[in-house]
Amino acid sequence: MENSSRRIAVKIVVTTVLLAGVYFFVAEKIRRPIEIDGGYREVMGTLARIVVVAKHDWEGKRCIEAGFEQLKRIDAMMSDYKDDSELSRVNREAFTNPVKISPELFEILQKSVEFSRLSNGAFDITVGPLVDLWHKAGEANVVPDKSILTATKASIGFEKLILDMNERTVRFAVEGMRLDLGGIAKGYAVDKAVEAMRREGAIGGMVCASGDIRCFGKPADKGTWRVGLQNPVAANSPDSNGTIGAEQVLMVLKVNDMAVATSGDYRRFVTIGGKRYSHIIDTNTATGANKLSSDTIFAATALDADALSTAVNVMGAEKGLALVESLDGVDAILITAGPEYQVVKSGGADMYLR
Repeated sequence: MENSSRRIAVKIVVTTVLLAGVYFFVAEKIRRPIEIDGGYREVMGTLARIVVVAKHDWEGKRCIEAGFEQLKRIDAMMSDYKDDSELSRVNREAFTNPVKISPELFEILQKSVEFSRLSNGAFDITVGPLVDLWHKAGEANVVPDKSILTATKASIGFEKLILDMNERTVRFAVEGMRLDLGGIAKGYAVDKAVEAMRREGAIGGMVCASGDIRCFGKPADKGTWRVGLQNPVAANSPDSNGTIGAEQVLMVLKVNDMAVATSGDYRRFVTIGGKRYSHIIDTNTATGANKLSSDTIFAATALDADALSTAVNVMGAEKGLALVESLDGVDAILITAGPEYQVVKSGGADMYLR
């Protein structure tokens, strides 16, 4: 009798444990994911924002911190404004002798050269000397003399960047070279942030660093991530209060598991003698790119979208669109320079419109 009672008691305990396990499993399955907005933080010379979708609040917060940590880490490595960054050390020493660099920085330099070749030099990270020259010109409110522009161009050209894959070193072929990763580093950092968030358990999210955005998974409402494409005309026109740069959305883009990058002259530029010059430099003319008001690129990774948006902005509508159409999984929405401001789209761009 006693053994029988014991067996019954054991069965009750086992059944209870199994039921509890089933309940926990089902509860986890039907748990609604939560969406947490990490807000804006200043990093990489801009304001970055991270939104995460996760099963738990604590998990979501952990993902947000992991994402921002990657943005800060890449900035510390690839910033040309920080004297102690790895890139700054390259800029100081690479003409004197080959500089051994980290696998990540070497990867970025290799990718940059690939995009330079792909775009026939429209994308070029050796543009640093011209960027510096125009920055100083803006402060002095004096357009650089043609002879100075010509002399500066002598130290520019991706073919003068010497990479040794075996030794993992970088060297400059001519004196005065300086690398500027402004057209690719943010995209790379956004990709790394997404990778970190996924490792920490994120089932969806969005990372935005200025004009570079990548979305993965779905929002908590199971819908579609929406990105506003700003009207570059409105950005340079006064609003009802007379404020220049009034926000106005030209299009709403639907973006799932895709990266988007926008480049243009309506946010960052220098003004000299009342004329605006884009911060995106065309190395052929040694001055600001002026063929497009803005271009938005859709690609699988933020790195690809970032680099291509810079290249296309320099190339202009015809050549830029031809490049985009030649690449698998890449689309674009271009807005030509004023006063026409025409919208030009690649063949598959309409799928991203709301």
